[in-house]
Amino acid sequence: MAFTSTLRARCAKRIVCLLIVWGVLVVAVLNLTSYYGTIQQTNKHHSPISARLLFHSIGQQQNLKENFISTTTTLENLLHLEPLVDKTPKKSEPVIVKEIQHQLPSLPIAYWNSHKNKNMYYKNESCAKFPSIFELEFNNKYWQTLHSSNGTFHLYGAYYDVRKLSKIGPAIRILGMINRIEPTVKTFCQFWFENHKEPVFVKTMEYKYIWYKKWGNYKQGIFQPYLIACQIPKPYHKLMPASVSVVEKVCDIATNNLRVIYNKPNKKKGFAVCVKGLDFLHDDLSVRLIEWIELLNILGADKVFFYELQIHPNISKVLKYYTEKGKVEVTPLTLPGGQPNIPGFQHLYLTKKVNHKRQNELIPYNDCLYKNLYTYEYIALLDIDEVIMPMKNMFWKDLMADVLPKALAIKNETRASYNVRNVYFLDDLLHDHGWFKDIPRYMHMLQHVYRSKNFTKPNQYVKCFHNPERALTLHNHFPLACLSSGCTSYAIETEDAQLQHYRADCVRTLKKTCEEYRHNSVIDTTIWKYKEVLIARVSDTLRTLGFFGSNGSVT
Repeated sequence: MAFTSTLRARCAKRIVCLLIVWGVLVVAVLNLTSYYGTIQQTNKHHSPISARLLFHSIGQQQNLKENFISTTTTLENLLHLEPLVDKTPKKSEPVIVKEIQHQLPSLPIAYWNSHKNKNMYYKNESCAKFPSIFELEFNNKYWQTLHSSNGTFHLYGAYYDVRKLSKIGPAIRILGMINRIEPTVKTFCQFWFENHKEPVFVKTMEYKYIWYKKWGNYKQGIFQPYLIACQIPKPYHKLMPASVSVVEKVCDIATNNLRVIYNKPNKKKGFAVCVKGLDFLHDDLSVRLIEWIELLNILGADKVFFYELQIHPNISKVLKYYTEKGKVEVTPLTLPGGQPNIPGFQHLYLTKKVNHKRQNELIPYNDCLYKNLYTYEYIALLDIDEVIMPMKNMFWKDLMADVLPKALAIKNETRASYNVRNVYFLDDLLHDHGWFKDIPRYMHMLQHVYRSKNFTKPNQYVKCFHNPERALTLHNHFPLACLSSGCTSYAIETEDAQLQHYRADCVRTLKKTCEEYRHNSVIDTTIWKYKEVLIARVSDTLRTLGFFGSNGSVT
């Protein structure tokens, strides 16, 4: 009886287990049937959403696979790449010193570098110690500063003057700007000589004003151009100072120290041309500049000295080209003190503040004179729209060979300058007559051969060949101060030479007269005697510099 009950219980459990397994199998079969039925139903009715999801899933997997392959391939390629960086060897200190000397000619860095470990002072370290270049006070890159008890000095350059006609004997001339008129503060020059550990002191002899007060801006507080003179003491007449500092008291440790410039070649060259600070940030005058430089070179200019404020990139390219050829020298320039040096803003300042502009121009003009005191027979200050044109001769040297006897016949002395009268070649005079077909239109001066019949008045708006043996300070149009017997100037006759001035309009002060110039014009083709060679030179330079683009070849 008990055995039968146990057997029945076991059978019941087995049946239950089988039922459970059967139920699971039925559910599984039903689910599979439902799944495949859904797929079939989906394929039958082409559901866009489900298909899109399916393809998107498949696409993602494919993209991942492709990206992996692509990334792996890219990484393998990157492993073999090397970035292009400047691997130029690090410059040595002597090389850096040489570069700085070129960039900042007024800094006595070479002299300082060779004496920096020496004890150089007067009696003790607290008196007139030789200043480190790292303790000088610079202003707007190129200027060095003295703050005195009565005015601020911004100093630009120092020059060795041993000209025979100078009555004060060997001296150092220092060019700079002082925010005082008729400065009264007493200052001293500290001279530093090679192989001397102590400085030599001398009282400042003169503040020579490079301006006329009647021209305006004659106010305290405005920086004015000056040429400061310090005589070299007799025991040192045969020695040239390596550098000079201007101080208020002899024992002051200077905040300025200028290298003394003395350029004297074995033989003088003929002609140098000096150009004030170029202010052409947005004006691309590059093609006209090429024509001008080439013409000056033909006439006999050995070198053109430019000063650069702000210029168009194409002008920069042109100047770099001629610098490499040795025909041009470019000196960067800033305005001292609180005057603006931001490009654009500086241009507006110089446009609106005309007297400030004129006073600032006197620094590059006189720096150019003193750098070349012993290098050239004549120095001309020209703008890039002006040319001193010989009427009978081809070259400046032949012109002066004819002029000098005429000047000596009037007065037997060497003049400080030889001035040439101004005549306008206005732009719109050409348009009344049209272009000349045998001359490229980009040759501005060759195309513009109609000028005003009348010249500007004698001694007005003239330009000169200056004699550097006689000139003490220069203005744009004539010398302001001279050595020996004063600023004598010979007026070159218009039959011998004329200043050809290429402008869109006359200067502001000649507005009324300008209408007369326009209505009374004549043709003047004097410049055409250089036509063939000038066209060839200018065109070749334009082609070399890429101004004609890819279609610039001429067969």
